[in-house]
Amino acid sequence: MWERLLLDFLKQVVHAGRLTVVMPDGRAHDFGSGTGAPWVTVRLLDEDLPRKVVLNPDLAVSEAYMDERLTIDGDDLHAFFEMILVNLSQRRSAWWQAPLALSRRAMRRLAQHNPIGRAQQNVAHHYDLSGALYDLFLDEDRQYSCAYFPRPGMTLDEAQAAKKAHIAKKLLLKPGMRVLDIGCGWGGMALTLAREHGARVVGVTLSKEQHAVAVKRAEAAGLSDRVDFRLTDYRTLSESFDRIVSVGMFEHVGAPHFLEYFRTVERLLDPDGVALIHTIGRETPPGVTSPFIRKYIFPGGYVPALSEIATAVEKTRLWTTDIEVWRLHYATTLRHWYDRFMARQDEARALYDDRFCRMWRYYLLASEMTFRHDFQVVYQIQIARRQDAVPLSRDYMY
Repeated sequence: MWERLLLDFLKQVVHAGRLTVVMPDGRAHDFGSGTGAPWVTVRLLDEDLPRKVVLNPDLAVSEAYMDERLTIDGDDLHAFFEMILVNLSQRRSAWWQAPLALSRRAMRRLAQHNPIGRAQQNVAHHYDLSGALYDLFLDEDRQYSCAYFPRPGMTLDEAQAAKKAHIAKKLLLKPGMRVLDIGCGWGGMALTLAREHGARVVGVTLSKEQHAVAVKRAEAAGLSDRVDFRLTDYRTLSESFDRIVSVGMFEHVGAPHFLEYFRTVERLLDPDGVALIHTIGRETPPGVTSPFIRKYIFPGGYVPALSEIATAVEKTRLWTTDIEVWRLHYATTLRHWYDRFMARQDEARALYDDRFCRMWRYYLLASEMTFRHDFQVVYQIQIARRQDAVPLSRDYMY
């Protein structure tokens, strides 16, 4: 039964390209027109895999690939994701997937419940991995968010510097301003704002590993008197700030906490203050987090729809003063990260093991191809307490 359901599903979904599925007993089945997407051969080496894929395709395929119970000829994971996402972008599905999707939507508030305490556990799962891992593929400043590529041919370091400069312009900084960096990571943005713009920055993170590195970086740069890194939840703060910046952190807030997040921003922002929120977003209605991403990469994480963000902001007294949409910038960033990771994969294997490397490859490539083919973008949302807190045109940025 399970094998038949799987084959029926693939027949309905796969129209572009060519997918050959070799079942555990050696029988091969072909799907697709052969045009419009890559040709891929997938081999299922576990007799129970058809059942698992039918019940939870995202998690079953990812785990089987990690465990080598599913292999791709030539290990061409890039072609596999392109073929799958090109076809899934047509939004075809089998009848039996509807109740599974409904159950996941019903449980999404519980999966994204991130109160103080649990939020720190979720952050530790990903960001407290060995710092040596991130050194393998990030830029020199350890920017673990979308870079900005205004010109072709830019290096990763150049594009990450361009991202920070672009955000700084939107913050309209003046020397001596107090800035809050929510989710400061390893400190790169905070140190840049202090060093290049004369800001006095409070950076908060829930990652012990990130906090330790950021503090050392501030000391080494001679900026400890102007940058205060704290291991704490942003919701516990009571000071007020001229500017608030948050880069790549909103994806960890969770939909049940969106209003709490923006009410906290409103509370902490001075009357003349400006905030800039940089977040991955979906160009579709609200959805659910990939089971693979939720289990192995970002527990409690969720990529928001713009409608969800706007709904939360509307319930505060904040003004939305600018929204910018970055489309393929993150796909390019992820391709840089993937290439750099693959060039040093042996070092990653020495830190962890081959299964971890396969998981990380899967994560980086799945993310890249999602930005290329599945309606995922980056939003930069500028908000303020007053309507005229920023100039009335964007000319000030250029």
